[in-house]
Amino acid sequence: MDWQAISFDWNQVRAFLAAAEEGSFSAAARLLGQTQPTLGRQVAGLEEDLGVTLFERGGRQLRLTSSGHSLLKHVQAMRDAAVQISLVASSQSQSIEGMVRITASDIMSAYVLPPVVKHLCQIAPKLEIDVVAANDIRNLLMREADIAIRHVRPEQPELIGRLIKHSKAHFYASTAYLERYGRPKNFDDLVDHEFVSYGNPQEMVQFLEPLGIRITPKNFRVGSSNGGVAWEFVRHGMGISVMEDKVAEETPGLERLLPDMEPIVFPVWLITHRELHTSRRIRLVYDTLVEFLSDRKTS
Repeated sequence: MDWQAISFDWNQVRAFLAAAEEGSFSAAARLLGQTQPTLGRQVAGLEEDLGVTLFERGGRQLRLTSSGHSLLKHVQAMRDAAVQISLVASSQSQSIEGMVRITASDIMSAYVLPPVVKHLCQIAPKLEIDVVAANDIRNLLMREADIAIRHVRPEQPELIGRLIKHSKAHFYASTAYLERYGRPKNFDDLVDHEFVSYGNPQEMVQFLEPLGIRITPKNFRVGSSNGGVAWEFVRHGMGISVMEDKVAEETPGLERLLPDMEPIVFPVWLITHRELHTSRRIRLVYDTLVEFLSDRKTS
């Protein structure tokens, strides 16, 4: 191997990766705890060393050039490898111990997080994990939780937010319900069906209306503010509802409706306090969540 040919500054590469994923130098600088000029110089240095332009600079939002896109996938692979190295090293140490609280929606807590928690218990036997299943936004600044998984980006400067994936959702109903009431072929057919609500039916109507779905609160005969309970109502044939595809695919007896419709896409943010950089136990849980939940692993 020609080791002389392998010459790069990891700080420059990390600055490029953060800027590419965050979409701006200012957001990337906040994420890495640097000043914007410092981060900009690191990216410029990488461009000079490689002899390519990585970003089209114009307006507030950065856009990758073709060279930037090509480099990004390799840099992401480097980052994933670094995460794996960190996890392996951490798993060899018994010094990672104590409580870490994760807050996520009840659906994610029940249907997505168990394999992650099981893995954490295996690699860090002294770690304690408390999953706070809640659909409201727990206050990380007040330490009601150490890590939050949410669908909105944090605005507080004391928090670190990382967009780890975009999830897709569709309409689902049980086979028993569809055999009894028929399978809708388009949005117009939905007005004759019963729906299960996640909380306030009026809010569900307002959420679905921009999609061109003209139902009313009268379509919602049953529901629950607890997502897991509402999903069980769907599974038991009480109506139609929206669900993330990966959750629905693992639920037996459910069918996806309107297969030609565009998916409902929503972001998944991983949020924590800046203590992440000084707490090994929170860092371990954070990196493990990234590895298990990110698009690069699951899709």
